Amino acid sequence: MNQLAHKNNAAQGKARLPLALFSLTAGAFAIGMTEFVIMGILPNVADDLNVSISQAGQLITSYALGVAIGAPILAIATHRLPQKQLLCLLMVLFIIGNGVAAIAPNYDILMASRIFTSLAHGTFFGVGSVLAANLVSPNRRAAAVSMMMAGLTVANIVGVPLGTFIGQHLGWRASFGAVVIMGVITLVGIIALIPKIRQEQSSSIIRQVRALAQPKLLLMLLTGAIGCSSLFTVFTYIAPLLMEVTGFAEHSVTWILVLFGFGVTFGNIIGGKLADWKLMPTLIGGFGVLSLILALFAIVDEIPVAAVITIFIWGIAAFVVLPGLQVRIMSLAKDAPALASTSNHSALNIGNAGGAFLGGYVITHAGLSFLPWVGSLLSLIGLILAYCVYRWDRHTLKA
Repeated sequence: MNQLAHKNNAAQGKARLPLALFSLTAGAFAIGMTEFVIMGILPNVADDLNVSISQAGQLITSYALGVAIGAPILAIATHRLPQKQLLCLLMVLFIIGNGVAAIAPNYDILMASRIFTSLAHGTFFGVGSVLAANLVSPNRRAAAVSMMMAGLTVANIVGVPLGTFIGQHLGWRASFGAVVIMGVITLVGIIALIPKIRQEQSSSIIRQVRALAQPKLLLMLLTGAIGCSSLFTVFTYIAPLLMEVTGFAEHSVTWILVLFGFGVTFGNIIGGKLADWKLMPTLIGGFGVLSLILALFAIVDEIPVAAVITIFIWGIAAFVVLPGLQVRIMSLAKDAPALASTSNHSALNIGNAGGAFLGGYVITHAGLSFLPWVGSLLSLIGLILAYCVYRWDRHTLKA
C-alpha cells in the first residue's frame, strides 16, 4: 500500500477501529473455540467413538495439517477477492464444517469435518492480520494484531471452558453445536461491522511466491513452527495429564483451562506491546521463558497447586511470541503480506500437528509425565533459531 493510501486507510481506521477490530476479534474467538475445545473433551470423544486417547489426539493433528496445507492454497486461490467478501466466505465454510462435526456418526466423518473446517483458519487469521495492521499507524501494528488475536485468547478463557462444560454435561456433539452458533453470530458481525477498505491491485502469484521464498523469512517460519509446537505437544493432552498425573477430577479441568486462558490473554497483550518496542528480543526472551516454564512443569506436575500456578505462567509465555512473530513475517514480505501472514499460520499449524503427533508418540512409548520435557526442548530450539535471525539482522545492518 502506498503512503497516501495508507494515510487514507489509517484515517478511516481511526474512526472505525473499535468496530472493525471487534469483528475480527469475534471471528478469532469462534475459530479459537473450535480449535481448542476438543482438547478439553478429548476423553469424552475417545470414549464415545471407541478410540484411544492417542487416536482422538489425531483429530487435532488433522486440523492443524488442514490449516498448514490448505491455508496457503486458499490464500493464493482467493487473493483477488475483496477482504470482506473473503472473510464471509471463510466463515460460511467454518459453520458448515462444525455443523457436520456436531452430527458426525463416526471417527472418520468427524476427522473429515475437522479437516474441512480447518481450511478457514489460517486464511482468516492471515487476511485479518493484514487488515488489522492497515487500520493503525506502523508503530502500532503488533498491538493491532494482538487485539485481533485477543479473540483467540478470550476463547481460551470463555469459549473453551464453556465448550468443555457443555461437552461433559450434554455430550461432546453439543460443544460443536455451540461453535456453530458462535460462527453464525460472527458472520453477522462481519457483514455488519467490517468496513470496505479500498485495496490496491495485488501482486502476481509469481511475485508473491518469490517474496515468500526469502531465506530469512523461511527461517522465521521454521522458528515459529518448531518453537510454538511445544504448546500442542503438551496442551493437546492437558485433560488426561491433569487427571491421571496431577490427580484432578474431570470437573476441575474446566477451571484450570479458564486460568490458562487468562494467562494466554495477558501474554498476548504483553507480547503486542513488547514487540512494538523490541521485536526480536521479545521473541528470544519469550521462547526462553517458555522453555524454562515447561521444564518446571515437568518437575511439579504431580503437585496440584504448583502445577496450576505453572500452567498460568505457561499460558503467558506461550502467547507472548505470537504478535511479534506475525508482524516480523509480514514485514519481511512487503509484496505479499497476506500470503506471508497466512503462511505463518500454516507453519505454526505444521508445528501444532507435529507437536500433537509427537505428544501421542511420547504417551505411547514413555508416558504422559514426559510431555513437558519434550515441550521444553522444542521451545529451546525456537530460542536458538530466533537468536540466529537476530544476529542475521544485526549483521545486515552493519553491512
